[in-house]
Amino acid sequence: MSKDTRTDGHPSGPNAANNHDVIRVLGARVNNLKDVSVEIPKRQLTVFTGVSGSGKSSLVFGTIAAESQRLINETYSAFVQGFMPSLARPEVDVLEGLTTAIIVDQQRLGADPRSTVGTATDTNAMLRILFSRLATPHIGPPSAYAFNVPKRTASGAMKVDKGKGERIVVSKAVYHGGMCARCEGRGTVSDIDLTQLYDDSKAIGDGAFTIPGWKQDSFWTTRVYAESGILDPKKPIREFTKKEMQDFLHGEAVKVKIDGVNLTYEGLIPKIQKSMLSKDKDSLQPHIRAFVERAVAFAACPECEGTRLSEEARSSKIDGVSIADACAMEIRDLAAWVRGLDEPSVAPLLAKLLFTLESIAEIGLGYLSLERPAGTLSGGEGQRIKMIRHLGSSLTDTTYVFDEPTTGLHPHDISRMNDLLLRLRDKGNTVLVVEHKPEAIAIADHIVDLGPRAGAGGGQVMFEGSLEGLRASGTLTGRHLDDRATLKETVRTPKGHLEIRGASTHNLQNVDVDLPLGVLCVVTGVAGSGKSSLIHGSVARRDGVVAVDQSPIKGSRRSNPATYTGLLDPIRNAFAKANGVKPALFSANSEGACPTCNGAGVIYTDLAMMAGVATTCEDCEGKRFEASVLDYRLGGRDISEVLAMPVDEAKEFFGSGEARVPAAHRILERLSDVGLGYLDIGRPLTTLSGGERQRLKLATHMADKGGVYVLDEPTTGLHLADVENLLGLLDRLVDAGKSVIVIEHHQAVMAHADWIVDVGPGAGHEGGTIVFEGSPADLVAARSTRTGEHLAAYVGR
Repeated sequence: MSKDTRTDGHPSGPNAANNHDVIRVLGARVNNLKDVSVEIPKRQLTVFTGVSGSGKSSLVFGTIAAESQRLINETYSAFVQGFMPSLARPEVDVLEGLTTAIIVDQQRLGADPRSTVGTATDTNAMLRILFSRLATPHIGPPSAYAFNVPKRTASGAMKVDKGKGERIVVSKAVYHGGMCARCEGRGTVSDIDLTQLYDDSKAIGDGAFTIPGWKQDSFWTTRVYAESGILDPKKPIREFTKKEMQDFLHGEAVKVKIDGVNLTYEGLIPKIQKSMLSKDKDSLQPHIRAFVERAVAFAACPECEGTRLSEEARSSKIDGVSIADACAMEIRDLAAWVRGLDEPSVAPLLAKLLFTLESIAEIGLGYLSLERPAGTLSGGEGQRIKMIRHLGSSLTDTTYVFDEPTTGLHPHDISRMNDLLLRLRDKGNTVLVVEHKPEAIAIADHIVDLGPRAGAGGGQVMFEGSLEGLRASGTLTGRHLDDRATLKETVRTPKGHLEIRGASTHNLQNVDVDLPLGVLCVVTGVAGSGKSSLIHGSVARRDGVVAVDQSPIKGSRRSNPATYTGLLDPIRNAFAKANGVKPALFSANSEGACPTCNGAGVIYTDLAMMAGVATTCEDCEGKRFEASVLDYRLGGRDISEVLAMPVDEAKEFFGSGEARVPAAHRILERLSDVGLGYLDIGRPLTTLSGGERQRLKLATHMADKGGVYVLDEPTTGLHLADVENLLGLLDRLVDAGKSVIVIEHHQAVMAHADWIVDVGPGAGHEGGTIVFEGSPADLVAARSTRTGEHLAAYVGR
């Protein structure tokens, strides 16, 4: 490992300082870490670099932050700990000098449709108090302006006669909420196409339902309708009487018992609304999401006009502005409105609200509104929203942990994010940042570079020290730190155009644009300019378009790349054919599972108020399969040995000879093409980094039939050295006859484009127009937009 001096002139390494000045890690072995030892200076900004999968997240999140949280949890009483998630101690020999860790990651904010930017930042709560004090007409307490609280009134208290003259008084709960009764605070109402739910020529007991996942033998779906006694299971639905149809579609919930199992029968429409429509669409499984988009039409609630609020709440105003109006404003405009309010009686509240709103604008999110559903924010936007609650905090000597905070940021916005990170450091906090962007690495006081490669080839500290030391270190990161892509000398000629006319989603201002086909087209612009609204709103759902967005992939600790991509199916079939047995034997989630650990490979022990422990299953030794299954072989390997192979090794294994499986080989080639050749095909999805998950999704979609690929920031989570590989992949897609449309901020991708569409000029209502269309060279030559200026600086023009 290479080391040099820290930027403050003190030596780094084992003797850098006493334990009060450093976080000391010895022998970390979480995931792929190989007995990593490192000392991280406190009250400085340390950036962790390395290729995706090198072990950065395992060290920062899986070791340091995880142990800090576990130790904090142990300070609570046993009673309180019983309500908290159990955290196992990370596999590490020594962890010293830890302080309270606050994790600001890219996990999506709540997908509940009632969660908004306003509720996530507490600004909505402050506005409710403000309106309850100043608005006229006065309609009640803060809850009267809350779209999450139903409007119910009660008589206050009631008397209950217990006999013999004894009477007690029972207080009844009184709700005075501002929820719109029609849409129940969602802002939208749904119109369900009943023909997508069932075939009315059939009876319920004869397979009438056409809803994904509704199997004929399921207690909770089909059987509760067929065997409840409420409906005739042998009568075609089209022959139902008016009452039977009412019970079928809108029946109230009632308890029924089927084969000794207690179940709830309710009408089909409320059941679908609760199971599918009450969740954010992006949180649904792809096939369920496709069904919802096909079967349900969403529209703004006609009663509240999409504001979520009751008429009473909307009628109460401050200077002509209702709380619905305030929440619909862009945050920077709302801050200006609050700044103009002068009321001494609520001065502290106004100051706090204004500080929060200005902080949101300062981190580049002033284009959002408080009514924006939290589930629609990108990972980068969500992470910055989480920062809000910490910017005004008086805490010091705290450890803040960030996961690629520049994700989703245009180069124009990265400097503002850097300023915020430095501000947290200057308050006396330790700031740990996992990053790939050179602009973010450049502000570090201390850098820890992990590698040399990913997966089994990584997990080592390759360098500790300063930025200049990293440049001279010879590590993969050091060698690529100053990489700059060059503009193409010639660009491809379009083979047609995809027309967009009158696009007006969100902030788009009736945009007309022709996107070239048969080329690499990059759509760029500052965060909030309207890029995603333009492409996802007008292109992504067209026939023949394959869209790879930033929604998280689903998967438990039993899921892995082999199961997620469908790779396991041809492998299981090949094993079954070679050995003359059933394919189910070669699934750790089916008949072949080790009976002791149920195919998990580990035994999870719940220690009540203490942290739970996961230990390797002694019977299967972590292989997940029953011993007899491992006697069956293909090409000399058993199924557990195959699942332990990295992608590239498995690709060679299934590419020729006795183990040749063309279907498996094709999937493995796609995984290798997106840079996941190092990844074990049986590795749990829960251990993959964000960049690995994104590329896994891309590899899966490459199998889809379609002539146009839409990619949303495919450089997310990619190391500098991997960007070149991504550009090669994009070129291969175009050369194979595909049209590739990429939403991107990375200048290397812009420079490599055949055509650029720049959306702007600013964010929110300052954006939403096309400010440039043309080649990268023309964009650089014109320097007429923010993107053009940054791209010119990047390519050295």
